[in-house]
This record gives sequence, C-alpha cells and structure tokens, in this order.
Amino acid sequence: MPELPEVEVVRRGLANWVAGRTVADVQVLHPRAVRRQPAGAADFAARLTGTTLGTAQRRGKYLWVPLAGSGAGFSLIGHLGMSGQLLVQDPSVPDETHLRVRLRFTDGGRELRFVDQRTFGGLAVEEAEDGDPEGTPLSIAHIARDPLDPRFDDAAFAAALRAKRTTVKRALLDQTLISGVGNIYADEALWRSRLHYDRPTATLTRPQAAELLANAREVMTAALAVGGTSFDSLYVNVNGESGYFSRDLDAYGREHEPCRRCGTPIRRAAWMNRSSYFCPRCQRVPRARNAG
Repeated sequence: MPELPEVEVVRRGLANWVAGRTVADVQVLHPRAVRRQPAGAADFAARLTGTTLGTAQRRGKYLWVPLAGSGAGFSLIGHLGMSGQLLVQDPSVPDETHLRVRLRFTDGGRELRFVDQRTFGGLAVEEAEDGDPEGTPLSIAHIARDPLDPRFDDAAFAAALRAKRTTVKRALLDQTLISGVGNIYADEALWRSRLHYDRPTATLTRPQAAELLANAREVMTAALAVGGTSFDSLYVNVNGESGYFSRDLDAYGREHEPCRRCGTPIRRAAWMNRSSYFCPRCQRVPRARNAG
C-alpha cells in the first residue's frame, strides 16, 4: 500500500496538473469507487461539476483537493488503497482497463482519471473543517500530521511515543500519533535506529525517540527524491511512472540478504498479518519478550 512518499509524489503531480482547473463533467464508471459518497455516484458527479480545483493537500496517506464554487467548505478526498492511481492523461489516450472515475475540464486539456484494479481505494466530496484554509475533510481531522509537515511537533511526538504502552512498530503505524508511516518505512526507520520492532516504547530514551523520528523523516525524504517505492506496476505517479527506492531499501523485502551494516542475514518475522524485516544482530530482540 502506498505510504507517505508515494502519496506525496501523487500530490505534487496533482498540484502541477489540475490546480486552478474547472471541472466540466464527471463520469463514474464503477460505483464502488465512490462508495464513501453517502448519496451515491450521481451526487458525487453533481457536487464536482462546475467546481474549480484548488492545490492538492495531504495528511499521511490521504489526499484531498479543496473545491471552489461548490459552496463553502468542501473538498475532493481520495485514498489510493492498495492499487489506486490518479493519472493525468490526454483525452486521446485509450481508457485503462480498470478506469473507475473520469474528470474532464473546461479547458479541454488533460483529464484526471482514477484507476483502481482492486477497488480498495476511492473518491468522495466531503465537508471540510470550518474555517480551515487547507480544506481538511472532517473524516480525517483526527489523523496526526506527518514527519514531513513543517508543523509536526517533534518534542510532543517523542513524549507521546515514550508514554504509550505498546511496542515501537505498533506506535509508528498509529496514524493518530504519526501519520504516513507504513510497514515499509517503519522497518527502514527501525533498522537505521538499531531498534527491534517489538521494543516496548516505554523503554526508549528521549535520544532514541528523537533518533527514530529523524530516521523516519530521513528515509522517507530519500524515497520521495526518487519517486517512492514501487514493487509492481500498481503504484505510479500521475504520469504513470514508477518509483525506484526499492533499490535502496536496507531491511524491507531483504530476507536472507546480508545486513548492509554487519553482514548478518536479514530475517523476516510474521507480525500482525504482515511481515517485519530486521537484522538479528543490529536489532536485538528485547530481553523480556520472545519476538521473532
């Protein structure tokens, strides 16, 4: 599933290609793609038609675009799910096999297409927080800011992390504590910090908490610079291009390969219906636990 760097790449593409453009018409080709719209596909299309799209915003893994001309305080929100793609295409390009929603614009230029093979993602027009200049949809107002947000509070995060009664990887995936970090970048940040995924958060020192946050920020910034991480053709940017950070991963997906720090083979352990990748030498199992 796309994480912060991948979603940010898409956000930047939307900011470049659709901001300031007015929607001429909307086609919903699969109702599941707008299942979060309570009144259905016709209402979704009606609310978007005639609006002007603002600059795309992001919080964690969620994208939204503030709308002008639809009445005050509404935004188009999108979640990519596992296979969702927002593509900016010339109208002459043939429809994609899994095209779900199409937005055409009054300028007659490139259209915006939502493509989703597995239909786990979706779009909706939602009411935004009252008076919020970013147009944050009410449904995601509870989600924490992410490490690349200039308003992210490092000290508050470190204190909240150490106060939680959980383990460190669970905390990193808690979107009410810190958003945008998923399985891939959690494993990468923990490897860089030499922390086992099952380390209790209460045992972290302030410097360790600060180092973990710095490493999460660093690895996601590096991934963003090369377009994010793509393991297949499902994640692409708005131009249909894949990211290349998979070549630079130090832990995730590298089972049995040598640790780039000490040479010990990387291990994979089952964790919450997912996998955790770690170096058994650099990331010692906590003494009081029996984790992988």
